[in-house]
Amino acid sequence: MKQGHAKQGEPGRILLNLIILLFLMIFCAVLYLARRPLLRFTAEAWIIEDPLDKADALIVLGDDNFYADRATRGAQLFREGKAPVIVASGRRLRPSAAIAELMEHDLIERGVPKDKIVRFAHDADSTLEEARALAKFARARKWHSVIVVTSNYHTRRARYIFQHVFPQGIGIRIASAPDGDFDPEHWWEKRKSLKELTREFAGMAVTLWEVRGGRETSETTQSVVELAGLNPQLVV
Repeated sequence: MKQGHAKQGEPGRILLNLIILLFLMIFCAVLYLARRPLLRFTAEAWIIEDPLDKADALIVLGDDNFYADRATRGAQLFREGKAPVIVASGRRLRPSAAIAELMEHDLIERGVPKDKIVRFAHDADSTLEEARALAKFARARKWHSVIVVTSNYHTRRARYIFQHVFPQGIGIRIASAPDGDFDPEHWWEKRKSLKELTREFAGMAVTLWEVRGGRETSETTQSVVELAGLNPQLVV
């Protein structure tokens, strides 16, 4: 009797398995056909462009690409009158040379007067460390608002970091610089674009861990400034 019942139930199980297999095949087919819009949406959702009101300063983050796209966007915003000064931030390469000098050169080439550029050389090896150094600098300058210019794929992580690192009294706006190596419409077709976005996803995970304690308070930042002062080597 038990064997008879088992045999009677087999067609139902087979039919159910076929339906599940057919559903999975259809799902995979739809996913494959919609892969381009989904990949495009992933990149576009990752990129941020805040409403840009006039600020006390523009800050162009260091490690610009070969095309100087960050400097190009920063110079454009300066010409539009978004801020009276522009900070060229960049890592120190030698005791007397930094990427900030190269960025200053790029900004001047794009129409920014030299006396409106503030070179900011630092020894940071991450966006988080760069933001912390810039937070001290902005506080020393008594700025109340800044526009941070960075590459399009880097905007979401940069905004998260700067909003958590900068004192609450300083408003942060993020400006996206179109990157010559990262086209959100076709990013999955270029190896370098794949590496950049993958690095950003991994970097965001690390950032969430590093700043998990919440936004750094203005009191903490103030105490650091008072104890250590603004490192004169940071400004070239």
